[in-house]
Amino acid sequence: MSYAFNKSLLHPRNWGTWFGLGVLWLIVQLPYPVLHLIGTSAGRASRRFLKRREHIARRNLELCFPTMSPAAREKLIEQNFMSLGMGLIETGMAWFWSDERVKKWFDVEGMVNLNNALSEGKGVMVVGVHFMSLELGGRTMGLCRPMMATYRPHNSPLMEWVQTRGRLRSNKAMIDRRNLSGLVHALKSGEAVWFAPDQDYGPKGSVFAPFFSVQQAATTNGTYVLSRLSGAKMLTISMVRKADRKGYSLHISDVMRDYPGEDKQDAASYINKIIEKEILRALNNICGFIAVLKPVRWAKLRSIKPSALAALSKWSRLR
Repeated sequence: MSYAFNKSLLHPRNWGTWFGLGVLWLIVQLPYPVLHLIGTSAGRASRRFLKRREHIARRNLELCFPTMSPAAREKLIEQNFMSLGMGLIETGMAWFWSDERVKKWFDVEGMVNLNNALSEGKGVMVVGVHFMSLELGGRTMGLCRPMMATYRPHNSPLMEWVQTRGRLRSNKAMIDRRNLSGLVHALKSGEAVWFAPDQDYGPKGSVFAPFFSVQQAATTNGTYVLSRLSGAKMLTISMVRKADRKGYSLHISDVMRDYPGEDKQDAASYINKIIEKEILRALNNICGFIAVLKPVRWAKLRSIKPSALAALSKWSRLR
């Protein structure tokens, strides 16, 4: 993870990326209602070019909601593409907006839950789900209380620098998601650490548990392992777009007091239920997750990766 600017980032091979970042910076200076219109319109228009994503979204809805009518599925797919466009705009908002402007468009519910959890001197695992712009949700959460977060390093040094700089505007540090010792140390030190249970750690780091209508869905062991090693408390956060372009609500849940930390199978089932609840909270008005619920590609496995239902990621794919 690179914090300091390096002159090599100005190499001609990065000029296209710099240009795109400059355009994004200019766009997000516009009023939020205009940004909402631009984002949703661009996302809707992208559907004609992203047929594979549309196919993935339709198949994933069939897997998780088999009783849903075709008309309802098509509506959700349309909303998914609108959310896809907003995701890009919201990334620019998270990286480039001032603190005051971010606060203006957010309501936070449940901050007392996080404060109470941290007041006991133990670390807190803040469980987030990839169904909205995590960049913007993380920025807002950091303005409420700076914390640390797990992440996957970017392949591009320039984008790694940009995203790290943007994320640290209101947070303490970023920890590589595979740095288990670093995560455990931060939690044992009493830090609040954001963690996504829907990241793909491969077949060796997963078990199978029910998820919506899929009975055998691959689910990461990461939450269970971190909980066992650190003894940290856990709670969830989710960000939901308000209707009529009125901004966002950030929801912070109470601590998970009945988490079954002794058995990884029970723990996986429990976390999947939590993810289902957060998805259904936002199902009717964001739907940014449905195109990325990905069937597992591991050999001889034919179940979906359940937690990836919530992920807003262009890398997800069908078998």
